[in-house]
Amino acid sequence: MECIFCKIFKKEINTKIIFEDDLTISFEDLNPVAPFHILIIPKKHIDSVNEINENNSIYIKQIFENIPKIVLKFNLKDYRIVSNIGPSAGQSVMHMHFHILGNRKMNWPPG
Repeated sequence: MECIFCKIFKKEINTKIIFEDDLTISFEDLNPVAPFHILIIPKKHIDSVNEINENNSIYIKQIFENIPKIVLKFNLKDYRIVSNIGPSAGQSVMHMHFHILGNRKMNWPPG
C-alpha cells in the first residue's frame, strides 16, 4: 500500500503544487502551523532521514538545492526547516519530508 505522499507525487491526489522537478515535489501542508508552511518530499518512497544512504542521497541533495528556489519564489527571508523522524517526534506520514515554515516568529526551543 502506498502512502499519501506517494499518491500526491503520482498525481493520484490533488493538492496545490508549489514546485516540482524530476526528483522532488513541494506542496502546501494540509494542516499549516505557520502562515507559510510547505512540504518538500522526494519522488521516491524513503521512510525517514534514518533511511538515507548512498543509493538515495541524490534526493536529499535535490531537496536542499530546491529549498532556496522555493523561498526565493515567495520572497521568504527567514524560515525554519523541520523533519520529524518517528511517531514520538511527530512524524505522521512515514515518507521522508521537510517542512518549510515562515512568516511568523519562531520560538526556541521548539516542541
